[in-house]
Amino acid sequence: MGLLEGKTALIFGVANKRSIAWGITQAMHREGAKIALSYGLPQLERRVRPLAEEVGADFVELCDVSDDAQIEAVFEKVGQQLGKIDILVHSIGFADRDDLMGRFVDTSRAGFKMALDISAFSFTALVRAALPHFNEGASALTLSYYGAAKAVPAYNVMGVAKAALEASVRYLAADLGPDGIRVNAISAGAIKTLASSGVSGFRSMFSEFARISPLKRNMTQDEVGNSAVYLCSDWASAVTGEIHYVDAGANIIGFTLPEEDA
Repeated sequence: MGLLEGKTALIFGVANKRSIAWGITQAMHREGAKIALSYGLPQLERRVRPLAEEVGADFVELCDVSDDAQIEAVFEKVGQQLGKIDILVHSIGFADRDDLMGRFVDTSRAGFKMALDISAFSFTALVRAALPHFNEGASALTLSYYGAAKAVPAYNVMGVAKAALEASVRYLAADLGPDGIRVNAISAGAIKTLASSGVSGFRSMFSEFARISPLKRNMTQDEVGNSAVYLCSDWASAVTGEIHYVDAGANIIGFTLPEEDA
């Protein structure tokens, strides 16, 4: 029997096979969860529907998480088609490409608002909408990145948004703990996804993180998915408000020497 047998997982953010959300989806499906998916843009439907078929997901809904009306509509369908859910996964982040280049100090007001809204506030909005639909002992999970804790080149406003997201995890965990609902985040290392392709210099960063990490490699979608299964399973029943790093240990390294000097 899988770790998530009998549980229903609603996963926001699958865009294609390289999405971290897809790695989480596959892992949760493998462990017995019933899968429901939501994608953010109409043009992604042609990619997401075949993936949904792979994991037997009949619930596949469009949702622009910056629109409260669309969030409400999706959860109305959740009530009608799924009844209750046990797991909510938020794997969503977006910033204007221009704000991921150059200096953070040049971030536009509009770009700042959009990044914080879509990448951070949307998690709170989804959790709030999910509350009437959560089973006892439910859990919510979001995806962060090391740029929330330290300044990372070219991550800019997304780093600020992820910092707000991580703070939201702690406040949501404190709010919802008395109701038995757990809230956590995974801070995943460098993975080649549609989102990361928008960060200037990502290819160099990808190689550098592999060089400095204690395990001397980057992590995989599957490894992030396995950690997500743990955090959303009964094995983590006393874990909430945590930022769980899955980055081959890169976050523990404070200083490295050039290879020729090491």
